[in-house]
Amino acid sequence: MPKIIVVEKPETWKFSLDDVEIITPDQYISNETYQAGKNLKVLNLCKSYQYQSEGYYVSLLAEARGHKVLPGVSTIQDFRFPSILRDDSLDFDSLIQNTFKAEPYDRIEFNIYFGITQSETFNKLGLQLFQLVQAPSVRAAFSKKNKWVLQSIRPISLSEVPENDKPLLISALEKYFLRKRDYRPDKKKYDLAILVNPDDPNPPSDDRALKRFYKAALEAGFNTEFITKNDFDQLIQYDALFIRETTNVNHHTFRFAKKAASLGLAVIDDPQSILKCTNKVYLHELLQANKVLTPKSIVTSEENCNSIPEKMTFPFILKQPDGAFSKGVFKINNLAEFKKVRETMFEKSDLLIAQEFLPTPFDWRVGIIDSQVIYVCKYFMASQHWQIVNWSANKEASRDGDVESIAVDQAPSGLLKTALKATSLIGKGLYGVDMKEVDGKFYVIEINDNPNIDAGIEDKILKDKLYDIIMEVFLNKIKFSK
Repeated sequence: MPKIIVVEKPETWKFSLDDVEIITPDQYISNETYQAGKNLKVLNLCKSYQYQSEGYYVSLLAEARGHKVLPGVSTIQDFRFPSILRDDSLDFDSLIQNTFKAEPYDRIEFNIYFGITQSETFNKLGLQLFQLVQAPSVRAAFSKKNKWVLQSIRPISLSEVPENDKPLLISALEKYFLRKRDYRPDKKKYDLAILVNPDDPNPPSDDRALKRFYKAALEAGFNTEFITKNDFDQLIQYDALFIRETTNVNHHTFRFAKKAASLGLAVIDDPQSILKCTNKVYLHELLQANKVLTPKSIVTSEENCNSIPEKMTFPFILKQPDGAFSKGVFKINNLAEFKKVRETMFEKSDLLIAQEFLPTPFDWRVGIIDSQVIYVCKYFMASQHWQIVNWSANKEASRDGDVESIAVDQAPSGLLKTALKATSLIGKGLYGVDMKEVDGKFYVIEINDNPNIDAGIEDKILKDKLYDIIMEVFLNKIKFSK
């Protein structure tokens, strides 16, 4: 990917990079070469990113031209709302406290260049802040009252960089550009990142499935790498992001999806799908409004929950809005259970969902991507349990129920029609629709934005073709966006 540095005085900055072009903002904005150029990586080192400044327009035009730019416009906008950045920094509060635990003062301020600082003690936090605010050079200030908090973080211009910091800035910049993945022995056209969590005991894809995704991606023409939550700052390097980690809105997976989308990457799961699918209250309203058959459900707050037993027949299901993998879901058999369970559930959410209990020997799961069905499975209930997963089981082997894969053309047409209608309300990403079949009718229980695809289960019918289809969708998304 050709690399460009945009700076007001190119002659004053010398870098040891043979394949990097240094140009002025006016050249980038006006020169037809850069207007028509494709697959450019732009580093914006302009003296100001203020609204309607040249620096602002460099990033704005880079995004309009489909170039990968640092900082992006969304980052520039973030600087206008420091309270949001302070709130986001709470996600790594323990790192902040540990970094400054030996500091004798109640205020500390330091510069960060591409995640690197002058102090080895601050480097881990510096990298985390660079992942939060992806700008080349920033100044962060922390203060302490009861505990250390991020007071402010802002971009600094080259003129503000102290003379003794300039070698560090140049070194950090060169390291940023000289990452190993910028140099490829092959000629593959696009770069795909697959986000995984190696420590997740219940990932959406097992190791064998991830290897098959990797193989399918290579065969489709992708340079492919597995990344983790520590690689947020590397998203700018890729053309596509595939999230194979359990998603949630209050989670780094959502930030990855949002950042990838803002950079113009083809991304699955996209942020809108995560936002919509991970909240069962939203799904309830969406499906109801569009007349998709669901079990009888009531959204309740703590103030009006006392009326639920009058409206629902025991047993019924009580759900937290953002539960996943059958967690945060309780079967309520009587009034005493209801009073006991709801107390702890309202500690985590202001709203809960009470849902009619439909006992069935199995749940249907329909896997869909880009409005096409790619697998159908029957997930049977765990032994002597009412869910497909029994988290209370003593042995892991007896925790899950059996799974039976069904050829798509052998699945009930009503099942497929209902699943496709439901996912059409969300988008064209990768979804798993959970349904129950009662008296020939198909009830949507929920739509998962990050469905399981494990080797020998969901891929049992299509085998390698399932992975090929998903990679073909990525290719089409990239080509369509170009």
